[in-house]
Amino acid sequence: MTDTIAPQLADASADGREVLDPFEVRVLAVLAEKEALTPDNYPLSLNALTNGCNQLSSRDPVMSISEETVQDVLQRLAQRKLVSEVRQAGARVAKYEHRMRMKWSLEQDKLAVLTILMLRGIQTAGEIRSRSGRLHEFATVADVEQGLQFLIDKFPPLVARLARAPGTKEARYAHLLAGEEVIERQETAAGFSGAAEVPRQDRVAQLEAEVVWLRGEVERLSAQFDNFKKQFD
Repeated sequence: MTDTIAPQLADASADGREVLDPFEVRVLAVLAEKEALTPDNYPLSLNALTNGCNQLSSRDPVMSISEETVQDVLQRLAQRKLVSEVRQAGARVAKYEHRMRMKWSLEQDKLAVLTILMLRGIQTAGEIRSRSGRLHEFATVADVEQGLQFLIDKFPPLVARLARAPGTKEARYAHLLAGEEVIERQETAAGFSGAAEVPRQDRVAQLEAEVVWLRGEVERLSAQFDNFKKQFD
């Protein structure tokens, strides 16, 4: 995703929850991630924040956003009290910090869960635990599920529990900061991706059957040709 396509303007859902565009979600998530991973370099400068948004690893989707776009996003988030500009003594550039912890009264374990969902999309509790890294050390998957339930129970809710995917045993979770329509699109895309595998398997089986049939045809024609040659011997 690049910033050549204008992001959607933030709106409000039916239950009063603020709806953020994908760039706003990414900026907030990167600020929360770097706060835990690189505390010595936090708050972040515009350049460091942009690099974090465009990082290729641990991001879904991968984005390519300009500094100008990130600056615009920061201004919108500041208006919603989700980001603050920090002017440090002796610093030549402004730096930025998120306010999700204060805005939504989140302890670090809940913030870590939400951040991973914002950075990586729909996931199971087990996937969140394995990817939480230095954001927060979860002892068990049950600890992650407890944090997820807290985020689900908030009003307005910040996280939703999704139906299990076909053939899986674990529930999946998604953040609600970008609205429910985004989740529906992600699930639809995942469904098409999963459905595409079945026809592929069918095509392989069909091709294998065709190979067997063709081999039989070659053997039959070869036998007929041998019989034809015998007429002239």
